[in-house]
This record gives sequence, structure tokens and C-alpha cells, in this order.
Amino acid sequence: MGVAGTGKSTVGRLLAEALGVPYAEGDSFHPAANVARMSAGIPLEDADRWPWLDAVGVWVRGRGAEGGVVAASCLKRAYRDRLRAAAPEASVVFVHLTGRRPLIETRMAARSGHFMPVSLLDSQFAALEPLRPDEPGFTVEVCGTPEEITARALAALRPPGDTGAAP
Repeated sequence: MGVAGTGKSTVGRLLAEALGVPYAEGDSFHPAANVARMSAGIPLEDADRWPWLDAVGVWVRGRGAEGGVVAASCLKRAYRDRLRAAAPEASVVFVHLTGRRPLIETRMAARSGHFMPVSLLDSQFAALEPLRPDEPGFTVEVCGTPEEITARALAALRPPGDTGAAP
């Protein structure tokens, strides 16, 4: 989870690969109308996000014991609550990718082929409600390479005392 440009897709794919589980791109669950709004620089409203979150929830629910990684902004607590409610039997853990605005803006400006314009970054930060202590998840800074960010996320996912080394 996190604002646009934090590397959710890149880190999500790397994390899924490292964990040996399926990956889903959250943007692919958006209806065409949502993509058109964002492409035009119009921020989504909650009503626009509910069907998208429900679709992501169906994917999560379908993973069962296999698990999976999905890259999705989940900016507000209400969005994360809705996603967890859609898959109550799943153990949903949020990895909040976070960083300073100048770094994220630079990354957004450098990427090509994505519908989300840099002009929506302010609305993303305005909507962001960081994880609260009672939510399952943790925060990972997005400084460094995608591999370094993924390594920090993997370390945070491990149970205490587990070094990740083979026995």
C-alpha cells in the first residue's frame, strides 16, 4: 500500500517472487471509468474506489492458503477495513511503502506508460491515513533499490528470531 510512485508494483512483484506466491496488479482491477478519471488528473472519490476494492477483495479471498501479493494503494483505513472484510478468512498484512514527497515525485516523473499523473500526488498524500498500531502491517521506507526495499519488507514479514537463513 502507499501513494502513487512508491514502487508498489515493482516491490510487490519482487516480494511475491521471493515468497513464491502469485502477484496481482491492483490497477488492473480499476474499472475503465476510474482509469479515465485518473488519466485526466481527476482524483477518485470514495464512491469510485468501493467497486475497485471489492474486486481486489475477491482476488484476495480467492488465494486461500496459497497466499499472494497485491499492489493496491489502500490509502485510507476504511479502504483497508473493506479489503479485510472482503476476505475475513485471509491473513491480510499491509506493507506500507512510504517516502518523502520529492523522491516519490521524481520517481513518478521518470516512469513511462502509467496513467497516474504527477499532478495527483498531492491528493494521494492528502487522502493517506498511515497504518495504525491496531492494523496488521508495517512501514517500509522506499529509499534505495527495489531489491533493498524488498529485503526490508521480507525482514519485517519474518517472525521474530527468524533470520531467513536455511537450516
